[in-house]
Amino acid sequence: MKLLNIDYVPGKEIEALEMVKGTVVMSKNLGKDFMAGMKTLVGGELFGYTEMLNEARQIATKRMVDEAEALGADAIVNIRYGSSAVMSGAAEVVAYGTAVKFK
Repeated sequence: MKLLNIDYVPGKEIEALEMVKGTVVMSKNLGKDFMAGMKTLVGGELFGYTEMLNEARQIATKRMVDEAEALGADAIVNIRYGSSAVMSGAAEVVAYGTAVKFK
């Protein structure tokens, strides 16, 4: 499955099928959340949250691809990601794009 954040597939004629998406809400465990809270006192990257968001993006992307494959898509174009905090220590990540079939 080709995944592109442009609205075409170079060298291919495409037919748009429909929008596909994947979403996940993730949280860190209490120990890592406590350590992240301590890190805010001195500054710097919160590695636990970085890992959480990377994992969430991977899961959301996989769910989006699964939805596109169920439609018989060859690629997903114009892929975008969004995220939002749903509560302290938890974030929603959504991946979405347009499933397309090669002509």
